[in-house]
Amino acid sequence: MIIVQKYGGSSVATSDKMKAVASRVAEAAKKADVVVVVSAMGDTTDELISLAKQLNPMPDGREMDKLLATGEQASSALMALALHALGKGAVSLTGGQAGIITEKAPGKARIRKIDARRIKQELDSGKVVVVAGFQGITDNVSSADITTLGRGGSDTTAVALAAALSAKSCEIYTDVDGVFTADPRVERNARKLDTITYEEMLELAGQGARVMHSRAVEVGELYGVEILVANSTKNAPGTLIKKEDSNMEIRNPVRGIAHDTDIARLTVMGVPDRPGIAYQIFHSLSEANISVDVIVQNVSDAGITDLSFTVNNADLDKCKQRLSPVIKTIGARDLISDCTVAKISIVGSGIRSHPGYADRMFGALAEEDINIVSITTSEIRITCLIDKEKIKQAIRTLHKAFELEKV
Repeated sequence: MIIVQKYGGSSVATSDKMKAVASRVAEAAKKADVVVVVSAMGDTTDELISLAKQLNPMPDGREMDKLLATGEQASSALMALALHALGKGAVSLTGGQAGIITEKAPGKARIRKIDARRIKQELDSGKVVVVAGFQGITDNVSSADITTLGRGGSDTTAVALAAALSAKSCEIYTDVDGVFTADPRVERNARKLDTITYEEMLELAGQGARVMHSRAVEVGELYGVEILVANSTKNAPGTLIKKEDSNMEIRNPVRGIAHDTDIARLTVMGVPDRPGIAYQIFHSLSEANISVDVIVQNVSDAGITDLSFTVNNADLDKCKQRLSPVIKTIGARDLISDCTVAKISIVGSGIRSHPGYADRMFGALAEEDINIVSITTSEIRITCLIDKEKIKQAIRTLHKAFELEKV
């Protein structure tokens, strides 16, 4: 029996915390074969990014991947040493040594396949295998490069390994007790959910909930890996992410509120309203591996329109750089950006079969004098762009309006 455990950066931030995790892992290893995935210690990744940008404001993607991967490599080696000190055999592996093969997309590589033979050999010899999360390697025998999977990518590493190893369980340990109805640091009445569907968790993660990486949830759903999210310092039930079942219908149709303040809204002004223009804009961003959200096009006026969309703040400068020549080519008037907005979303699989939730959401925000800049929806989600300064007020308002404190 194999279990995969992942520990986030806050759980391994100090030597004392590393020792506590090692004790937990050693205890689990008495009952099963254990693969541990670790993130970089504490704020290591942020510190490395800051250092790189002091040297070069627009650092090369390949070199950044090589740099940032060192954080998880250090954590994995230290965890193996901590396990050795407890008398437990352990071996640390980089993503490449663990057989994680990815596409070549600096900063946002996706896993193409996993060759788990090395991991299985080490498990068969009685060792705990400690894998550096967040990274892999390209499948080029003579010119392989280290790649990273994007922020939060250690979650994806863990779930993908669990799928490749047919593990009994995949446990994501962090500094919170599980998945909550809203950010408990903002809404004191937020409640921990015992279970949540893949679909709901994917929407929450995609709209800003930091507790899980959205791509990890995608992999879990694709391969049927149930994912437990729990606190690394407690022996308490967390939240189980799983396939929807009939019992999940007897509950509040809205399961949670997600928010994201780390976004920017860009508007291409004076866009000629003719076929192919939107393709030219978004194809350019796709080639640069830039994800966009909340796309709104105004009604055309005399053949001219404005096109707005949001991107992550980290992609803002690259986005402007990519679009500058496109703006000239298509004959648009200007490109402007706004970093004063934030996204807030209500999520729940019951939304698709229960009418009136958009009305209730918009009414609650209006009563608090919170203006909606734009709206986007999916079958189980409604998202609004609002003033960033009012995001906490909006979270508390919607949590109360949908009675999520009763979950």
